[in-house]
Amino acid sequence: MRSYTPLLALVADLICVLVFVVVGKTDHATGLGPAEVAATAWPFLAALALGWVVTLAWRSPGRIWPTGVLVWAVTVAGAMPLRLLSGEGAPASFVVVTALFLAATMLGWRAVALLVSRRKRQTTV
Repeated sequence: MRSYTPLLALVADLICVLVFVVVGKTDHATGLGPAEVAATAWPFLAALALGWVVTLAWRSPGRIWPTGVLVWAVTVAGAMPLRLLSGEGAPASFVVVTALFLAATMLGWRAVALLVSRRKRQTTV
C-alpha cells in the first residue's frame, strides 16, 4: 500500500460529506457561505472522524467491507444526534436521504478504486 493512500481515502470521504452538504444547502437555498456550510457540515465531519478512528480506517481505507461500510454507518448514525444537539432536525426522510447519498458516494468511490486496482493487476499479469 502506498503511504499516501490513507490520506487520499480520507480526502475522498471528506469530499463525499461536503458534496452532500453543499447539494442539500443548494436544494434548500439555505446559504452557501463558509459559515453556513460549516454549521451544517460539522456534525457529519465529526462523525466521519469518529468513524475513521473506531474502525482504524487508515489500515485498509479502500476496502468496502468492513472499512467503508462501518465508516459510512458511523458517519450517518453519529451525525444525527449531533444535528439534534445543535438544534437542527433529523426527520426520517432526511436520515434516509443522508444514508443513501453517503452510501452511494462513500462506498461508490471505494468500489471504483477496487475495480481500477483489479484491472491494473490483470493488465500487468
